Amino acid sequence: MKELVEIIAKALVDNPDEVVVTETEKNKALIVELKVAPSDMGKVIGKQGRIAKSIRAVVTAAASKTDKKVIVEIV
Repeated sequence: MKELVEIIAKALVDNPDEVVVTETEKNKALIVELKVAPSDMGKVIGKQGRIAKSIRAVVTAAASKTDKKVIVEIV
């Protein structure tokens, strides 16, 4: 999941070198944290959070093969 979020985020931002994705596991849930440059935050979130929701939907669909819940947090 980490690689998927990283590929999507790098395609959206102006500074792909500043994209940092970390992955932690807690209680059968996989938490993926996405950190981008402050100037790129709006591009990752989108108007009314539409892009962020889309990223979460893609990751959730990809995670449906496993029995783990995936949570994407944008920091």
